[in-house]
Amino acid sequence: MFTGCGAPTSWCDVHHLLEWVNGGETNLENSALLCERHHTKVHHGFRVERQPDGRWRTWRPDGTEIRTGPQRTGPPLATAA
Repeated sequence: MFTGCGAPTSWCDVHHLLEWVNGGETNLENSALLCERHHTKVHHGFRVERQPDGRWRTWRPDGTEIRTGPQRTGPPLATAA
């Protein structure tokens, strides 16, 4: 569910959107599949959120959104020489 990640679901862990220690339930509504790399990032300041329409959005620790496609954010893409 992390923007831009193409890891297959078999490589992913379930992440509690609201951690169970803070009262989050273990159910589909409170879950996101994340690869190990992105699961670690979410536990170190990144954030994923499911929108009311079911789409997912991802934010960096500084609050900027990670986007792909024509509206992408982040460092420039490398070009082939």
